[in-house]
Amino acid sequence: MKLALHWKILIGLVTGLMFGYFMKIFGANAFVTDWIKPFGTVFINLLKMIAVPLIVVSLITGISELKDISQLSKLGSRTVILYLCTTMIAVTIGLILANIVSPGKFINEESRQTLIENFAGDAGKKIELAETQKSKGPLQPLMDIVPDNIFNSLSNNGSMLQVILFVILLGIGLVLIEPEKAKPVSDFFKGLNDVILKIIDLIMLIAPIGVFSLMAALMVEIPDYSVLQALIIYAITVVVGLLIMTYIVYPGLLKMLTKYPVGKFFKAIAPAQILAFSTSSSAATLPVTMECVVEHVGVEEEVASFVLPLGATVNMDGTSLYQAVAAIFIAQAFSLDLTFSQQAMIVLTATLASIGTAAVPSAGMVTLVIILGQAGIPEAGLALIFAIDRPLDMLRTVTNITSDATVSTIVASSVGLLKEPKPKEWNDKLK
Repeated sequence: MKLALHWKILIGLVTGLMFGYFMKIFGANAFVTDWIKPFGTVFINLLKMIAVPLIVVSLITGISELKDISQLSKLGSRTVILYLCTTMIAVTIGLILANIVSPGKFINEESRQTLIENFAGDAGKKIELAETQKSKGPLQPLMDIVPDNIFNSLSNNGSMLQVILFVILLGIGLVLIEPEKAKPVSDFFKGLNDVILKIIDLIMLIAPIGVFSLMAALMVEIPDYSVLQALIIYAITVVVGLLIMTYIVYPGLLKMLTKYPVGKFFKAIAPAQILAFSTSSSAATLPVTMECVVEHVGVEEEVASFVLPLGATVNMDGTSLYQAVAAIFIAQAFSLDLTFSQQAMIVLTATLASIGTAAVPSAGMVTLVIILGQAGIPEAGLALIFAIDRPLDMLRTVTNITSDATVSTIVASSVGLLKEPKPKEWNDKLK
C-alpha cells in the first residue's frame, strides 16, 4: 500500500526530531549542522524558488479567465474583509488569553535577566531593523506596495505585494483588451502554469527528506531546557490561542458560511499544514497550499490563484495572535499594567502590521518591535521570547496557512466556484 504524501512528511518530521535529539545527546551537533541541515535548506530554497513564478502565472491565468472586472472586485473585497476579520479575531483571542493567564507573572527576576543577557544581541538586530522601517514615515507601507522596478521585485521573495500588484494590473489589462489579442498571452501563461505545477510535484518528491533534515537541525539548535522552562506558561498560552483559531474559529466559519465538511477540509490541507510546520514559511508552503486547495478542497483555480498568494503576504493570523500574547507577556515581565486603550491599540497595530509581515521565518519579530514601541513596552524585552520563538513560529505558520485555505474556500463558495474535488496522489501526477 502506497503512503499518502502527508504521512511520508509526518514520518520524516518525527524521525528527524528523534535523530536530532540523539545527535544532541551524543554531542554530534556539528555533524547535523554541516551534513544534514543543508538538505533542508535546499528543499526550502526550491520551494521559495518556485513561489514567485507560481504567483505570477497563476494570478495572471486566474484573472484573465474572469469575465469582467466586477468579478475581480467581488473577489478582492470579500477576500480583504475576511482576512481583516480573522486577523482581528486572532489578536483579540491572544489578548484575552494573555490577560487571563498572565504568563509574564510566572517569570522570576533571575530568569528574566538570564534571557535578556543571552538573547540581547538577537533582539538588538530586530530592533535595529524595525527602527529602520519606522523611520521611513507612516505612509511608507503604501509606498512600498508600488515597485519602481518590477524585475527587482520579482527577484526578491520579500516583495510579494509589489509582484501581486503588478500581476493584478497585467491581468486586468488582459481582461480589458479584445479577446483575440488576449488569447495568445493567456494561453502562454496557462501552459507555463502547467509546467510550474509539474515542477512542484517533482520538488514534493523530496519533501520527506527535506522535512527530516529541518527537524534534525531544529533539535540540535534549540536552547537547553533550563532556559526554556521559564517560558513554558507563555508558550502554552500561545499554543492554546493557535489551537482555538485553527480548530474552533476556522471550522466554525466553514460551517457557518459554506457548510463544507470540516473533516474533509483538514484532510485535504494536511500536506500543506505539515510542510508549514516544518518550514516556518508561508511563502515556501504556498505552492503546496495551492495544490491542496485546488485539487483536494475543490476551490476553482481563479479563486485560489488570487486569494492564496495575497494571504501568504498579508494574512498572518497566527503571527498576530502571538504578537498580542508576547506584548502582554513582556509588559507583565516588566511589571507594567496596560490600559484598555493601550490594548485596543495593540489590536489595531497588530492587524495593520500583519499586512507588512514578510512570509518568512521569524519575520513577525520585526513587527512585534513596532507593536511594543507603540504600547510603551520596553523593546529590549524582545530578548525574553527568543529562546522559544522557533517552535512557536512553526505552529503559527500552520495557523497562517490554515486561515488562507479557509478564506479561499469561503470566497469560492460565495461566488459559486467551489466544486467537487477529484484528488490525485502526488506520485501519480508524474505518470
